[in-house]
Parts: sequence; structure tokens; C-alpha cells
Amino acid sequence: MGNRYQGYDLIGDVHGCALSLQLLLKKLGYSKKAGVYQHPQRQAVFLGDIVDRGPRIREALHIVRDMVDAGYAQIVMGNHEFNYLSYLTPGLPGSGMEYLRTHNRRHLRILNETLEQFANYPQEQKEFLQWIKEMPLFLEYEQFRVVHACWSQQHIDQFLQTQGGNRIDDDYLHRSAHHDTPEWETMDRLLRGTHLRMPNNEVMVSKDGYKRRFFRTKFWSEKPHYYVDVVFQPDPLPEHVARMPLTDQDYQDLLYYSTDEPLLFIGHYWCDGEPRPVAPNVACIDYSAVKFGKLVAYRLDQETEIDPKKFIWVDVLKEIRDES
Repeated sequence: MGNRYQGYDLIGDVHGCALSLQLLLKKLGYSKKAGVYQHPQRQAVFLGDIVDRGPRIREALHIVRDMVDAGYAQIVMGNHEFNYLSYLTPGLPGSGMEYLRTHNRRHLRILNETLEQFANYPQEQKEFLQWIKEMPLFLEYEQFRVVHACWSQQHIDQFLQTQGGNRIDDDYLHRSAHHDTPEWETMDRLLRGTHLRMPNNEVMVSKDGYKRRFFRTKFWSEKPHYYVDVVFQPDPLPEHVARMPLTDQDYQDLLYYSTDEPLLFIGHYWCDGEPRPVAPNVACIDYSAVKFGKLVAYRLDQETEIDPKKFIWVDVLKEIRDES
């Protein structure tokens, strides 16, 4: 840990909830000086997904970028930043792609609030897209690691070897748009996590109305036997699927982050209820703020195991009721 800071405050998926973010920062002891939130002894670390869905995406991006630029925060890229960047990046001549992310109804539905809130700020949007492209994909220190969805050592080693650091460049971005590339697989694994296909070609309709053939999975289950042992998402599996045993192929598709590895902080997974560790050394700090859940932080000091008492949060629904 650097001399400048005595601790870190890891902050989960903001998704345009700028007011909740301001309340959380104040609760963590940050105050606004010269227009930037800062703490005399601590640094914030954002886990990505600042954009999409929420009411104040531009404001949230300004708060976070100002903190990062001034050295009071760090950030890793989330899948929503990556999707936004890809959606607005034209394909190369001869690639057969108009944009790196297809302009279809489903993608527009997810990005719609972000695009609308920047409709009258084209220059700002351009600057934020450049900033997003320069975001680290992961952070690694002796004591802890940070990635948006999943720490896959194999993909991270490969990335460091080809990129020489933790950031993408234009070439990498363009290659990652093609499904059969190592770049696509790396971005998918680190920013979207591990997932398994539903058995027997079954389809599950999630709470947000999407039909899904895959479900999100834990990558810290030590000895899973059944699908219920690995599922990690708000929507439960149909009961008959939950009781089915994992196949050999499933075991190959799952990863395992063992308890003797450094502390790991992830977002992405829409948890609910009381914030708590998901493993002794793994904390997910996405608690569905934009769905009237909680905007959560974890106050990290010198500990080597996740302490349930160190989750700090703002209850978004309570905050809305108090305002009205």
C-alpha cells in the first residue's frame, strides 16, 4: 500500500446514481474541495459500471473522473463502459462491422439512458469515451485485487504478456469485437464473469424480461456438485435444473479462486440483502443500487480476510423516500 494512503474504499456499480454516490462518499468521510471529492488519508476504487440505467449518468461520470484525474480515486472498466465504447466505435474498413457492438434493439435498450443523457453533449461524450478506453481492466496489489466480474489468472497473464500492462488499446478493442478471438474471450471473462449454459437447451426468463440460455456462476466454489452450488445471480434456477449434477464440460468451464489468494473485490452481480463476504477472501459489492437496492463500499485497511463489519452503504429506496 502506497505511503500516501492509509486505506482504500472500494465502491460498487454506480449506474448513474450520482446522488447516492455523493451520499456514500460523505458517509465514507470524503468532502468536496475545489470541486473534487477527496479524503485526507484514503483513496476510492471504483469497480466499473458507472454508466447506463440510472438518472444521472453524466454527473456520476464527472464525479468519478474528477476524483481519478486528481489522484483521489482509481477505477477499473465495467462491462457497461466496454459496451458503450464498442457501441460508438466504428468498425475498421473491410471488417464488415458498422460498429464494434451491433446497433440492435437489445443493445439500445441497455444503453439508451446513457446515449440520451449525452445527446446534447457530443464533445463531452467523446472525451468520456476516450477516458473509458484508457481505464485499467484490473488492479493488483500485494494485499488485494480488483476486477469488474471475474479474476481469471490465465486470461490476465495472457493480457499482461500481449499488452504489457492492464489497459487495452485501439487494436485490442477492435480484435475484441470478434467472437472467435482471445481478446473477446478475455473481455468476456474479466468483465462478464463465468457462466454456464442451461442444460437441455432450456431458456430462463429473468426478472428484467430477458430470455437467457446461460446463467452466471461463482468462481469461488471449492467442490461444487450440482448447478445450485455454482449459480450466482438474482434469478434462481428452475428447481429441476438446480438439482441436476454438473457435467464434465461444466467443470471445464468453471474457474476456482482459492482461499489462499489475495483479497478480491468484484461488482457486476446484482446482489441483494445485507452486504456480506461471498468467500473469506472475496467481496462482491454490487447491491443493485439502480434497482432501489444499496450503493455499497468496502473500507479496506490492513486485513487479509473480508470483514463483514466493514461494508458501508446507502439504502437507495430509503434515500428516495426521505427526499420525497
